[in-house]
Amino acid sequence: MINRRLLKKLAEQNGTPLFVVDHDQLRRNYSQFKRYLPRVQAYYAVKANSDPAIVKTFYEAGASFDVASMPEFRIVYEYIKDMPDKERQAWIWDKIIYANPTKAEATLQELNQYKPLVTYDNYEEIKKIKRHAPLAGLALRIKVPNTGAMVELSSKFGAAPGEAVDLILAADKAGLVVEGLSFHVGSQTTNFQNYVAALELAANLFKEAKDRGYTKMNLLDIGGGFPAPYDDSVKPFRNLAALINRELGRLFPKNIQILAEPGRFMVATAGYAVSKILGKAVRDGKLCYYIDDGVYHTFSGVIFDHCHYHLKAFKRGPTQICSVFGPTCDALDVVSMAEQLPSDLKLGDLLYSENIGAYSHASSTWFNGFAPAKVVHVNQ
Repeated sequence: MINRRLLKKLAEQNGTPLFVVDHDQLRRNYSQFKRYLPRVQAYYAVKANSDPAIVKTFYEAGASFDVASMPEFRIVYEYIKDMPDKERQAWIWDKIIYANPTKAEATLQELNQYKPLVTYDNYEEIKKIKRHAPLAGLALRIKVPNTGAMVELSSKFGAAPGEAVDLILAADKAGLVVEGLSFHVGSQTTNFQNYVAALELAANLFKEAKDRGYTKMNLLDIGGGFPAPYDDSVKPFRNLAALINRELGRLFPKNIQILAEPGRFMVATAGYAVSKILGKAVRDGKLCYYIDDGVYHTFSGVIFDHCHYHLKAFKRGPTQICSVFGPTCDALDVVSMAEQLPSDLKLGDLLYSENIGAYSHASSTWFNGFAPAKVVHVNQ
């Protein structure tokens, strides 16, 4: 189990900045998802953290995978490439969804050989898929409410409900098979009613498609958005699962396969960041700490993910509100403007952050020449 003592020891052994991944926690998160949503197959959203060791742990636990680029596809493919062709093909069909609704032509050409399941949400994509990946199965992504989500996705992705069945019939006319529907209620969705509204909408579209003569759909992808417990304001996952189970049982017969794309929920609580204080100053009466990690690295979620990661000190002592800045010579590199930290920390002292496993190290850059944090895997 990861604790303060182990984090400090790992930092002393490996240096900082350091990103620590707890694989036991990954397995616990996957197990929890399966326990509370037994009807739903979990397709881990690789973009949340694409570290191959993390993918391997989920693969060994029995997870399926949501990929959104060919590099992500290849990370998963490494674990199945030595299977016999027929077995590998069946595994890809059942275990991978390429869930990026807009794909480059070259991507579709490469995917076609695997007969993949892919998403789409517009007429141009139908033409591209027909031309470059005619062997693919399709899932139509529909636009659903994202109210209250930390990261809203409906403005970029999703067919309007009013044109959804027209898009299904257009794909069918082109000789493609639409296997079902998909949606996403927005990342870190604490408004559980988004799922209720989305499931009701999807059920109505299944009925409309059937009424208009299309009866081939047997799949529903309920996307991601399952919130990580960043703080006490996030209701327990079991509460959301109970709501989803009730609506699935009410709206969708047992022959409809249900899958989901949990990313943040699977990895957020399994990641820790440890950083070192490089500088200390008082500006306009406020204490400021400068650390060797920042928003261009592990704390990228501050910028890209609208997320706030609290920093904690290993040392005890009286605290005050401080600013924390990253190491780059750039004014954007602000980790926090209001962090409660001891006032007597010195250069070289360590800070750590918890619940930073999702959309963090995965977005690290080499901006300003500063290297991303070293990754250490525990309990593999």
